[in-house]
Amino acid sequence: MNLQRVDLNLLVHLDVLLREKNVTRAAEQLGITQPAMSNILRRLRKLFNDPLLVRSSEGMTPTERALELQPRIREILADLTQVLEPRTEFRPYSTSRVFRIMTSDYAEATLVPKLVKALRSEAPNVILDFLTPSDVSYRDMEQGRVDLAINRFNEIPQSFHQVLVWRDTFSCLLAAESPYANRFNLKNYLKAQHVWVSKTGMGVGFGVNPEKSGGLGSIDQALQRLGQKRQISVFTRHYQMPAMLAANKDLIATLPTRVAKMQANNDSIIMEEPPFFIPEFELTMAWSPLLQHHPAHRWLRQLIMHVARQIVNDEENPPQEIPVINHLF
Repeated sequence: MNLQRVDLNLLVHLDVLLREKNVTRAAEQLGITQPAMSNILRRLRKLFNDPLLVRSSEGMTPTERALELQPRIREILADLTQVLEPRTEFRPYSTSRVFRIMTSDYAEATLVPKLVKALRSEAPNVILDFLTPSDVSYRDMEQGRVDLAINRFNEIPQSFHQVLVWRDTFSCLLAAESPYANRFNLKNYLKAQHVWVSKTGMGVGFGVNPEKSGGLGSIDQALQRLGQKRQISVFTRHYQMPAMLAANKDLIATLPTRVAKMQANNDSIIMEEPPFFIPEFELTMAWSPLLQHHPAHRWLRQLIMHVARQIVNDEENPPQEIPVINHLF
């Protein structure tokens, strides 16, 4: 193929077509007419010798070749954007850029406070807009309208870049006066009433079905593998609430260890290891390939990972108290 005869704008059109899976919507996004978009699709089909999009009961469905092309086209366009953008040095201390970050409630409780502290020192004029998973769609991410997503993802588009922030385990919170405090075993765990908390992935959330324990997350799936099921009385999507609810003598909250440790100084609550095995989970940071090479974005990602490493290091190596030697004073 003679590349000099290929219109690179066709790649932009293909990217929008594969994202929208609809000729009319793609035309609207690109500011052209629907017949012009149909003509471009014909040219693309000829160029790649493949239908790319075919009509089905669900609308326009990408072919296997189209799905293979989509992440590669995104990378090519991102690289072209990087090549064509003027090179400017990013100065964190003077920037007033707005960063929009989607964070789960878990990430807000564990990572965000120290991240904000670091940002106030490194870039005091930066504006942070934290969004919830229900505020954001993968399309928002893909188009670069949201800078980052920090969450526990069950799945994520192949074209996105991602990095592991950290791993965490689970712990149980229960009242110090709980009848199960002295004998915290699986039998008593199953006798108790429980607080369920979770909000993973992205998009608008829906109510849970207590009867479908397999869909309630890793804790209930671990119990299901043992042929057991816990009795859940309260469902919530906020990690601040379970610790308060666990003060009730008849309730147990099983939640990520980093969140549970925040209540370690509360005398009315005790923390215990779960009396059964629950696999650890991963907190992941993900972003669009459109932002992969942006200097400001790259700086923010590096700062987040630096803060995360500091948090993990402080947990593994807590500061030692210096003993007071009285006879020197």
